[in-house]
Amino acid sequence: MKRLAVIGSSGGNLYNLGGKDPDKLMGEIAAQCKGAGVEISGVQFIAASESMDTAKESTSAILYGWDPDENRLMKRTAGSLSEINQAAAEIDHEMAGLIRAGQVDGLIVMSADPEVANRFTIEAAAELHIPVVGTGGTSMALISSKGANVIATSGTTGTTNRTRAVSFVTSLCKHWGIKYVPVLGSPGAGKLTAANKPWRRVNLKGIMQSSLPGFIAMAIVLALSQIPAFKGLSEVFDVMLKALPVVLAVIAAKQISDMDEVSIVAGVIAGALSINGGIIGGILGGIGAGLLVQFLFVKCVQWKFPMTTVNIVAGGFAGLISGLIMYYLIAPFALQAGEFIKYLINEAISFNPIVAGVIGGLLIWPAILGGVYHAAILPIVLLEMEKTGNSFLGAIDMVGLVMVSAGITLANIVAPRDKGEAAVAAPGFLINMGFGTFVEAAYPFMFSNKWVFAGAILSAGVGGGLVGVFNVRGTAYVPSFMGPLLSNNVIGFTLSMAVALLLAFAVTLVANKAARVRKQAQGDVSAQQSA
Repeated sequence: MKRLAVIGSSGGNLYNLGGKDPDKLMGEIAAQCKGAGVEISGVQFIAASESMDTAKESTSAILYGWDPDENRLMKRTAGSLSEINQAAAEIDHEMAGLIRAGQVDGLIVMSADPEVANRFTIEAAAELHIPVVGTGGTSMALISSKGANVIATSGTTGTTNRTRAVSFVTSLCKHWGIKYVPVLGSPGAGKLTAANKPWRRVNLKGIMQSSLPGFIAMAIVLALSQIPAFKGLSEVFDVMLKALPVVLAVIAAKQISDMDEVSIVAGVIAGALSINGGIIGGILGGIGAGLLVQFLFVKCVQWKFPMTTVNIVAGGFAGLISGLIMYYLIAPFALQAGEFIKYLINEAISFNPIVAGVIGGLLIWPAILGGVYHAAILPIVLLEMEKTGNSFLGAIDMVGLVMVSAGITLANIVAPRDKGEAAVAAPGFLINMGFGTFVEAAYPFMFSNKWVFAGAILSAGVGGGLVGVFNVRGTAYVPSFMGPLLSNNVIGFTLSMAVALLLAFAVTLVANKAARVRKQAQGDVSAQQSA
């Protein structure tokens, strides 16, 4: 296993680009090293409380070392910058000793001080000719002048903790002949995955769910624009409508490449050029940008481009290439695909809205229990909302899922089978009513009583039928009192919601009472047998 050491400081420009948070900065490096099978032998890092460009000798600072057992930074000492620079000399000698003992195969340098704080480490690295990579224009130039084997160097402008870490490890692994694929995810959160199969990270359900706040914000603006005093918001709604593909593109690009700001920039560019393709176009543009970000980033690092240039190429060109392909070739077809799906839905509703509502209501619970809801129904809801700000299936969601769940949990607060169930039901009821989500709160009561389960489906079917009767378009994921205000039929939506809630409430009350009577009868029989 190859071993490397890390030296440096929070830096001047680096301070504003991740250097002021040493744990995150080193966490990214540690994550990439782990993915490459490379061990960190030691760290000497000076973190000042402000940029080194303005820091004084009296500026407070912390000297960090490395804890090999926990694979993280450990605080060695704290004090003024002058005191910390003196204390750093001890680690500098230790690091030089490790290099001369052959226990360090490579060196990562970030805004180091090759004249004082890191002098002996740099001298040892030059003597043994180990590969050195790093950032910090002035310090890296001085390190090169001292004869160190610098294989990759760059400034810090435009870089992030992740892109720097990937660049460092890519350059070192290429030098050593080690196969390495960048690691994506959140260091310390247990979500790290290799980036060698990008298509596997395409998750349409995740993209749709993450973009939902944008659609809800648009629905709120649409509802407010119907009030005479806020009529001017109709123009804001039009702007937000155009922004939705950008939102989806950014989420898709970030999901696939996860290169921090580089992914976001690529997604914004691709999304802006995918507007004519609607939300399907935004998703496709973002996916393309995410795939290209990773490809171009790795290639540019292998070609030894400076990190600033790597980020510009990866973020700018990836977004531009994907966006132009969408703009000239795919956007019209993506838009037509979305329009065709909406056309089919509208035709089904127009043929018989009541039947469509009943069927939708009856199937909504099996859909969410079977894992189909987020994969199929939610995308259709968002496609409907793309143009009108609300949705037929969105109304069924609120009526058939949220209100039914609220009715079941309310019944278990008022008259539970067991006293302990009221405490379980109360939070679920409040979240359903207050936030228009967490329908899973009804699961324990549905799964433990077949009559409650049947009542949930029946209530959703009746509520869906009323949605069809009143031809309601609405949305869930908002407080229950706001649901009708964001719909096209305030009275119709209110009645549909109320009926579904009260029916589920009544069925659950009856089922709970029957269960209590049955339990009491069984208890009496047991008592008689014992006597």
